Amino acid sequence: MKMHNITSTVNGEQINIDVNASDLLIDVLRDRGLISIKLACDMQVCGACTVLLDGKPYSACTTLAIEMDGKDILTAEGLADGENLHVIQQAFMEKGALQCGFCTSGMMLSSLALLKENANPTEAEIKHYLHGNICRCTGYSTIVEAVQQAASKQQREGVKIYD
Repeated sequence: MKMHNITSTVNGEQINIDVNASDLLIDVLRDRGLISIKLACDMQVCGACTVLLDGKPYSACTTLAIEMDGKDILTAEGLADGENLHVIQQAFMEKGALQCGFCTSGMMLSSLALLKENANPTEAEIKHYLHGNICRCTGYSTIVEAVQQAASKQQREGVKIYD
């Protein structure tokens, strides 16, 4: 198979790698040690593999790696600033929106994309935006509360949610 050389920025670090045309983004990122991206449904319906490409949520299980050429990719590993948790991570922790943690990275990244688009979403808007992210543990109420808390902190304290 012919290899394609691509350049991307992953969690703020520029990478240059060779991929096959059929390589999936989830495999390429997990092979690089980014294990927050979970493979669950393998059909783009659960949200466990969500990453942000140029600020938009994508399912890494159905996105070809070659599509990340020239893109800025954010995974959950790229949220914290050293030892300082991102406001989304802090809110999820404080509200107990973690449970088993399998869906958490996808939920946080989708929430981040939502808050980039809508800094003050209603409960209904949060639920609608996160409809593609499935959680089997929390019942969603703590996740919605965490997104509301992060939005409130952004509004109240001017915390920057996303660059």
